[in-house]
Amino acid sequence: MKDLYSSLDTPSLLVDRTILLRNITGMQDLADRAAVALRPHTKTHRTPAIAAMQVKAGAKGITVAKIGEAEVMAENGMDDIFIANEIFGDLKFARLRNLAAKTRLSVGVDNREQVTAISRFFEGAPEPADVLIEVETGEVRSGMLPGPELVELAKFIAAAPNVRLKGIFSHEGHTYGAKDREQCAAFYRKAQEDTLGAAEMIRSAGIPVGTVSIGATPSILLGGDILPGVTEIRPGTYVLMDAAQGAAVGSYGTCAATVLATVMSKPTADRVVLDAGVKALTAFTREGGICATPGHGLLKGFDGLRIGKLYDEHGLVYGREANERLSLGDRVEIIPNHICPTCNLYDRMYLVEDGRVADELPILCRGKSQ
Repeated sequence: MKDLYSSLDTPSLLVDRTILLRNITGMQDLADRAAVALRPHTKTHRTPAIAAMQVKAGAKGITVAKIGEAEVMAENGMDDIFIANEIFGDLKFARLRNLAAKTRLSVGVDNREQVTAISRFFEGAPEPADVLIEVETGEVRSGMLPGPELVELAKFIAAAPNVRLKGIFSHEGHTYGAKDREQCAAFYRKAQEDTLGAAEMIRSAGIPVGTVSIGATPSILLGGDILPGVTEIRPGTYVLMDAAQGAAVGSYGTCAATVLATVMSKPTADRVVLDAGVKALTAFTREGGICATPGHGLLKGFDGLRIGKLYDEHGLVYGREANERLSLGDRVEIIPNHICPTCNLYDRMYLVEDGRVADELPILCRGKSQ
């Protein structure tokens, strides 16, 4: 397919608009049926134009991982932003105070030192800083385990000046590694129960908990019901999907994003070289579980052909079948293993529809990881 999107040079990041819009409306419908707010995690695409599509479809607001993302999203019209991450350092706290004056903003916390610093930086602000306590439910990353120490942190926040406890949040990221759908559902239910249990512990201490927020794409798509008491979900990858999520749901037809690449060399009968390497795809893999991703990217439309090895600028596809089916100059679409870091490699994405380029969207949060 030498003429595939011939107006674009390679590598380029493509997004199928039809699939994108279907993914957006599908998750919004799921949230609406469950009577919960959808606050999509925009770290997946880092693109304000897509965030605007999600909000237009009904999302309550957006989630980001970093202040840099929040600043750019706010500059581009997003007015309800949750930083679902802990931040620390005077430079960041000063930026948090400045941004909170411009948009509705909340941030995750899991320690007293962070709360104390936020309280100090928000002294004199017209509104207190809204914070949510992160609950650790199985991913073993950040957050507090449900228990007395979490309740003590809630009490500390309630007594602190210039800070307001908005609620709690968790991320069941360990569901990515579930061995099958049944285990994914079990992980998901337990994570929800732990989060809801943490909310009740805090309420039993006489402290209100408004928002109870959860979220991970595979658990929400595969894990079953959202339990009563959850008020918000924060999936991210669902909007574009990738090879890992396609494996989990059993279909790559949900994958909106691909990387367009060119066959640039066929040095042997069992090796084909593409012009997309680590700098175009990332080297991310998942070795097991429902999101397992053999190789380094799936060639769309080639019945399971995968990139076997990546160098900085080279993607190698091995086997005589690849050699026979691919010719020099052919342009192929690669479904990335993990779309979130892949988007961060590009300045722009191209919306495509019916075999043509329909629009160009700048990835304005690219590199905004501070």
